[in-house]
Amino acid sequence: MPRRARVAVAGIPWHIIQRGNNRSACFYTEDDYHYYLDQLKLQSAEHGCAIHTYCLMTNHVHLLLTPERLDSASLMMKNLGQRYVQYINRTYRRSGTLWEGRFKSCLAQHEHYVLTCYRYIELNPVRAMMVSHSAEYRWSGYHHNAEGSPSKFIKPHEDYVRLGLTDEERRSAYKYLLAEALDRQHIDQVRAATNGNYVLGNERFKKEIELALGRRVTPGKGGRPRKVD
Repeated sequence: MPRRARVAVAGIPWHIIQRGNNRSACFYTEDDYHYYLDQLKLQSAEHGCAIHTYCLMTNHVHLLLTPERLDSASLMMKNLGQRYVQYINRTYRRSGTLWEGRFKSCLAQHEHYVLTCYRYIELNPVRAMMVSHSAEYRWSGYHHNAEGSPSKFIKPHEDYVRLGLTDEERRSAYKYLLAEALDRQHIDQVRAATNGNYVLGNERFKKEIELALGRRVTPGKGGRPRKVD
């Protein structure tokens, strides 16, 4: 059975997850994280993807980005993944794949849903009980978005920019958002949309994307179709 075509629209934020094969580790040393981030900077610039935030977990990666063109995100992820696998295989004298198939993704509606993805991504190490606060985890966009640490590639989304009139106001408002954990409903919504390659947003937004693409962008109802008499 052919796999579903990816829900892809340019100019709308994407939440992306790429997992290690069989949930195995993708990063082993600090050098690995640095190499991935260096390539993320290069590949995002080359293929026209604005990176809003990220989190590099031990065995998977989260990205929130907005692609300039329809194929921007796919080309960036393809080249980023290939270069990182080549680096890992060369460094650790291994062969074969590193990633678990193609990456997962969903489109995120502006306003509430984009900031929900920001929070989902940067709170991931806290949910995984690796740290007690996002500030304690080194490999995420939190340090730029909440603390103002310099970044070579992070570009704030307009919804983040609207949090305040100045950088200081934005960071303060953003810290306030991250101070409260996401509730289970929002976590489940983000996971279901991303793992299923659907749309994360309200019903109006989903209908707009369906009309634009000419196909369903939400999960179908299970079971057999009703018999019509």
